[in-house]
Amino acid sequence: MSQINLNVGGMTCGSCVKHGGYVIMSTFGPEGPEKCSGLEVVCYDAERLHDEFGKTFKLIQSSTELYKTPMGSTQQFLYCFCRME
Repeated sequence: MSQINLNVGGMTCGSCVKHGGYVIMSTFGPEGPEKCSGLEVVCYDAERLHDEFGKTFKLIQSSTELYKTPMGSTQQFLYCFCRME
């Protein structure tokens, strides 16, 4: 499975956010599912997701959340709040 694609409309996240601006990214957490809707997924911890942004972004805060799906299973999500330096 390929790593996360931080392109937005053909532009990288770094070119879309002004210096001093913020990004909130959510994805499956480290204990997330192997598949979602039959598709393989990539799970991240805060450090690994932050590494995807590069050194231009400072990780301000991260948290995980357990979400109960309509089918009754539980999936872990990760949220990262970053600031462009």
